[in-house]
Amino acid sequence: MTEHVSPRYRYVIGPDGTPLTLADLPPPNTKRWVIRRKAEVVAAVRGGLLSLEEACERYTLTVEEFLSWNSLIDRHGLAGLRATKVQDYRV
Repeated sequence: MTEHVSPRYRYVIGPDGTPLTLADLPPPNTKRWVIRRKAEVVAAVRGGLLSLEEACERYTLTVEEFLSWNSLIDRHGLAGLRATKVQDYRV
């Protein structure tokens, strides 16, 4: 049985500088991952709104996929999340 853990914070600052709550996050059934949605999920995990495990379960992501988003933001900013230019940002 999975125990639901409530988030530590009610909101975090999103990638665009505005407050981001659980209600503002992409829906759990998201299939099309645009830059903004990826960045919102990364910001939520970094800020403690969701744990890494909660984010991966909620969005059916692998830990590696999430960590790659996190790493790309660190190395290249939001532009690193652009799927059409992935060859420019992957090492």
